[in-house]
Amino acid sequence: MALTTLRVFPVAVVTILAVLASSAEEHEWHFDPAQCRYALGMEDGTIPDSDITASSAWSDSTEAKHGRLSTGEGDGAWCPLGSVFPSGSEYLQIDLRRLHFLALVGTQGRHADGHGQEFARSYRLRYSRDGEKWITWKDRWGQDVVSGNENTYDVVLKDLGPPIVARMVRFYPLADRVMSVCLRVELYGCLWNDGLKAYTAPVGHVMQLPGMSVYLNDSTYDGSTEQGIQFGGLGQLCDGVLGGDDFTKTKELRVWPGYDYLGWSREALGQGSVDIEFHFEKPRVFHHMQVHSNNRHTQGVRVFSKVECLFKPGILQPWSSPALTLPVPLEDLKDPSSRPISLPLGGRLAQILRCKFYFADRWLLISEISFLSVSTTFLLMPSSFVHPSLLQNPPPPPPAGLPVAKDDSSNTAILIGCLVGIILLLLAVIVVILWRQYWKKLLGKAQGSLSSDELRVHLSVPSDNVVINNTHTQDEPPPYPGSPPYPSLSPPVSPPMPPSVPHYAEADIVSLQGVSGNNTYAVPALASSSPGADAAPLPELPRQCLIFKEKLGEGQFGEVHLCEIESPQDLPTLEFPFNVRKGRPLLVAVKILRPDASKNARNDFLKEVKILSRLKDPNIIRLLGVCVSSDPLCMVTEYMECGDLNQYLSQRVLLDKTGPSHNTPTISYPALISMASQIASGMKFLSSLNFVHRDLATRNCLVGERHIKIADFGMSRNLYAGDYYRIQGRAVLPIRWMAWECILMGKFTTASDVWAFGVTLWEMLSVCQEQPYSTLTDEQVIDNAGEFFRDQGRQVYLSRPAVCPQGLYELMLSCWNRDCKVRPSFAYIHSFLTEDAMNMV
Repeated sequence: MALTTLRVFPVAVVTILAVLASSAEEHEWHFDPAQCRYALGMEDGTIPDSDITASSAWSDSTEAKHGRLSTGEGDGAWCPLGSVFPSGSEYLQIDLRRLHFLALVGTQGRHADGHGQEFARSYRLRYSRDGEKWITWKDRWGQDVVSGNENTYDVVLKDLGPPIVARMVRFYPLADRVMSVCLRVELYGCLWNDGLKAYTAPVGHVMQLPGMSVYLNDSTYDGSTEQGIQFGGLGQLCDGVLGGDDFTKTKELRVWPGYDYLGWSREALGQGSVDIEFHFEKPRVFHHMQVHSNNRHTQGVRVFSKVECLFKPGILQPWSSPALTLPVPLEDLKDPSSRPISLPLGGRLAQILRCKFYFADRWLLISEISFLSVSTTFLLMPSSFVHPSLLQNPPPPPPAGLPVAKDDSSNTAILIGCLVGIILLLLAVIVVILWRQYWKKLLGKAQGSLSSDELRVHLSVPSDNVVINNTHTQDEPPPYPGSPPYPSLSPPVSPPMPPSVPHYAEADIVSLQGVSGNNTYAVPALASSSPGADAAPLPELPRQCLIFKEKLGEGQFGEVHLCEIESPQDLPTLEFPFNVRKGRPLLVAVKILRPDASKNARNDFLKEVKILSRLKDPNIIRLLGVCVSSDPLCMVTEYMECGDLNQYLSQRVLLDKTGPSHNTPTISYPALISMASQIASGMKFLSSLNFVHRDLATRNCLVGERHIKIADFGMSRNLYAGDYYRIQGRAVLPIRWMAWECILMGKFTTASDVWAFGVTLWEMLSVCQEQPYSTLTDEQVIDNAGEFFRDQGRQVYLSRPAVCPQGLYELMLSCWNRDCKVRPSFAYIHSFLTEDAMNMV
């Protein structure tokens, strides 16, 4: 079954999967458009060349098929023949073959390995649901020109507000003068599963309230209007946005009161009901309709008293008779809150529905209408696919707690609908099983095609404009070629991901499972010329020399133990990172991979060994040796006697200038700055090798007698489970330390490590007495990342710690700059902390 307001699943997911989602725990009917942001296949090739066309092309090497985001085939982009005039008549067209809900688009110029100079500073979008009628997209304020690129290499993502439902999309590049342009594009959204292609309704009215006018029109409707009737289009009744209790307050910024609702006055309409007609692509079996209605009866607004629906199985067929009448018990609706009303439709077959909503007061306001339905395509599947044991499962009930209208028609229709629902549910189970097997097989193939030194991390995208930088300097990691299919914020991908994980971009970084399940260091595949590429193999340590002290933590694939080596001098192959006093044991941390770990986990463990063996710096935890001759595989790293920095500082108070006043251990401001300087020094070394840590925090720094060293144990420790946000049971992310582009786009660079350093410095100057953004929930932290992205001055920064001088706080603020390109380098931070910060006390 599908929801007319759309389910958030990738292209490969069939319509029937929406049933499972709707019949699962929460029976959520309408979709969340904020999560419908999967890349639809330009970059990863899911959209074939034959479905990408253009009005013209400069040459064979710049034809339409080369207009794929972040790819460099041919001459690096689609370029129209001749120059583009300000009017913009040249276009690049993508045919998605089926209706899709489109939430944002991405554009890029022709980079061509640095040789391209052409890009479009602006463009127009036109879309079509049938290939015949073309509609120009406009934003909520009527503007149809979309801001484009400022250079040839950055990817600019434009949030479509309002979103569109379309099968075909055209990009028309614009120019303020006659000039050559080139374009690469991607579309982001998800399949429009329910097939609603238009609805017809009366034009909304204006409500006059004291001191304001409330405009209850369908302002995003993309059809035609004649004689007070809107027809042939879609708008706010199926955009997935539910209006609140107070219809004068909207969820969108800078829009007028009443924007979230379409509303009618009984007096202005001159009749006792509102007629709305729904047109679908193909016939469907309808089980329920859900109408989200306002009920602010103190202002003359109530939900409808009843609804009467007629069904037309086909365009040329007559309307069903009699009408299905569904009364709504108004005695249950004294609460002025807005609410969804569930209406059983009895499994009726229709391609067109016409419903009369009867007034219960002076005004009727509706925000959203969605359907629980299934395409008749699935009714044609062979009955032999249905397992008899599944016939006992009843169809899913309507959402719990919703007002349910009563059906005045015969119970026969309901019985037939239940039987159809049972059959469809069985088919859904079969389809899910086949679908999972298909993706599992496809995933295996995709992973097998990757080289041993290269894995991919899949990211995701936000709203409005996002710029993804694809260039790099000496201070930054190499480019992150994106390949949209969902999270870390992008969608279709290689390897393909399950629908529960959005994929909007890809980064060519080594992301290892290791012991924790998602290890800390992320690095570009190192060339043979990279520093340390020819590092000598690590010594094999005898297991019997490791004496267990305590368990530090555990991860998805193994455990981390604190051990001692009693007589390190007796191990001539052991390369000490520092001088060990005679007769004193050496503390080490031992990462142990479980013997039953998967082959991929074992390979990643060995890759991690290879990577860590190259990190030789006084402020980086050193890999001392390995135990890989037999299972379980182990890696042995140094460990600092004072434990991690978070625990070390949280047990101390800042030394007051008047001296200590109690027995609690103290720490001075100069000592904190010295520690921060050492962390900056270690990160300067990592950044010089284009290593990206991705989890810099006090919990991942270890404290010795004189040294601070950067490590990566934090994720595996239960002690810090609250510092990580779990995404749909899969990845865990330290979102309170992550830059906004990491949260929204999955883009990890040295600049995002700089952001995390600013948070780490804040932790240190607060002596780790509270978690960053402790007053915000995880969801609010993610929302705050969105405010950084929108850059409208509403983002929340960490406040200045009491001990922190203004100059040092300004350094922190520069680490949290929205533009990653202007954040300071670790070289500058280290210099600042060693030379300037001490003078600010």
